[in-house]
Amino acid sequence: MNAPCARCNKPVYPVEKMTCLDKTWHKACFSCESCGLKLTMKTYKGYNKLPYCATHYPTTKFTQVADTPESRRIADQQKLSEIEYRKDKVESLKQFTPVASDVGTRQAQAASKLASSAAYTQREEEEPEPAPAPIRQPPPMAAQPPQPMVQQQPPAPKMAAAPAPKMVAAPAKAAAPPPSTPRYVALYDYTKNDEDEVSFVEGDVIIDASIIDDGWMEGRVERTSQYGMLPSNYVQKM
Repeated sequence: MNAPCARCNKPVYPVEKMTCLDKTWHKACFSCESCGLKLTMKTYKGYNKLPYCATHYPTTKFTQVADTPESRRIADQQKLSEIEYRKDKVESLKQFTPVASDVGTRQAQAASKLASSAAYTQREEEEPEPAPAPIRQPPPMAAQPPQPMVQQQPPAPKMAAAPAPKMVAAPAKAAAPPPSTPRYVALYDYTKNDEDEVSFVEGDVIIDASIIDDGWMEGRVERTSQYGMLPSNYVQKM
């Protein structure tokens, strides 16, 4: 009876029989145990009754390691340092809230920022800007005519005062109603720049108004009862 092959466990016929390492092999099955390279009786190296090539032949050399108290202390210190590092890392990560950061989330955040910025810019463009207040010019000084020289007269002699005639009081006439002044409504907010000006907000009613020049007028803010100067292009006649 033909012996089985040590590699494929199939019968080995005398034509393809090969005996090596106390085993029977097919010539095609006699290969390296690690890489499968086909071997011959001249190129194989046996280890534990298994064939190996010269490259993958197991070495019997050992690496010398110094096992001293100092080396053991260093190894233990490295282990403790790694454990403390991992513990500190876990404690520091507990202080932060995990946030899902993926492509969809970042795209949504960028889109919301762009939309809010565009809406804010559009709102600023739509709101009308108040016209700048005109520069107030001081009224021109009127030229005063020269005062005539008054020559002092000598005092007149004192005369005896005559009794004053009795005056009969005339009946008081009814006071005429004050003339109605125009009313104005504020179109914009205004903050006073001088002490003789008044501040107001949009929608305030201006009463007792009087025009000074093309750019300024005087009036009383009905809400605060303050009277002073204000720019006439900030209000509109009601």
